[in-house]
Amino acid sequence: MVVVGFILYADATKQKPISWFPSYAAKHKIPYGTYILKTELPSLFPNTKITELRKPPYLVLKDSTINGTYFFVNGFINFGKEEFDEILQFVERGNDVFLATNGANIDTLKLKTEAFNTTNFDEKFQISLLNKSLSTKNYSFDRPSAIIYFKELDTLNSVALGKISAIDDKGKITSEGINFIKQKFGKGNFYFHTFPLAFTNYNILKEENSTYVSSVLSYLDADKPILWDAYYKTGKSKITTPLHYIFSSKSLKWAYYFVLIGILFFVIFKSKKDQRFIRIITPLKNQTVAFTRTIANMYYEKSEHKNIATHKINYFLEFIRTKLRVPTSVINESFYEHLATRSNNSFESVKKMFEKIDEINRKNSISKNELLELNRMIESFKNSESSEKNNEYGKQRTEYIRRN
Repeated sequence: MVVVGFILYADATKQKPISWFPSYAAKHKIPYGTYILKTELPSLFPNTKITELRKPPYLVLKDSTINGTYFFVNGFINFGKEEFDEILQFVERGNDVFLATNGANIDTLKLKTEAFNTTNFDEKFQISLLNKSLSTKNYSFDRPSAIIYFKELDTLNSVALGKISAIDDKGKITSEGINFIKQKFGKGNFYFHTFPLAFTNYNILKEENSTYVSSVLSYLDADKPILWDAYYKTGKSKITTPLHYIFSSKSLKWAYYFVLIGILFFVIFKSKKDQRFIRIITPLKNQTVAFTRTIANMYYEKSEHKNIATHKINYFLEFIRTKLRVPTSVINESFYEHLATRSNNSFESVKKMFEKIDEINRKNSISKNELLELNRMIESFKNSESSEKNNEYGKQRTEYIRRN
């Protein structure tokens, strides 16, 4: 009991590890939350009304009387077609939209983004504004992140406002591109920024980076109300299970622990009081494989091919992120080239495979043959990646034998 008590005390008093989860939520004070930005907005715009919106833009903008600057900050924002049409109408009426994200479906505006193709995992980067009357400083960032820039712009309506540069360990610029633009649409404007982490707590507090954020926000019209989006946030509040709710509160968590300790004491003393012969029970066999096969057969017999395909696609994307260390937040031509290089596959085969994945994701149901075709493509991809590693090992072994 003394040991249990010591463990509980150590758990209660230990310092919590820093969470680098990119939540972008205004209530979060973790490095990649936006608590500081949301708190400082009233001081940056003292005469501007700031409203927090927890509903999707599709519902908010149904009210055509709403006006102002719709402010989005998140890692990736997946607008639906109808929703983005509402946003376009909102801007066309004379309003503004500020959108800081690594990726969003903005093809309607003739814009195309791309990630820097680099193999240096320790590469740092810096961002700066092109308007030297605002700031002439280059602001550096030292945490790993997707480095996105605008590959194509609508030259008639777009104005470049800032750029992002990748730099090596010697301080030399290896890649560079536009990452902050203003695009006129109707009577209003879009402001697109491809590096949302610049607006998080960590980067605002780092050195003089707060000057960069205030300079970027100075482009916004202070006479227009600011509509802060709290819906498209990776870290928005949601309770998934009863235990999640209990452990989200320190008081409830410790009450739960004390209940478990009480039950443990009861079991120990009750067992000493009422000891009796306990017959030997043969331990159950490990039925994990059989259980997995049973579940798989249930999906298969019910012809739930789409569910199986969805799980397989999710596992495959996780394989790309963890094993090949290639981010999957933005899937485009550059992504295909990078993935093909890292996995010893051809560009055409990689592109064809992801076109097949995109086709399956758009369907409500698929056939058995489509599922088998998807499985064949994924297994072929993994086999090529594995053979590359085996070839490399064989070369190293041959070189070792030759030298000795």
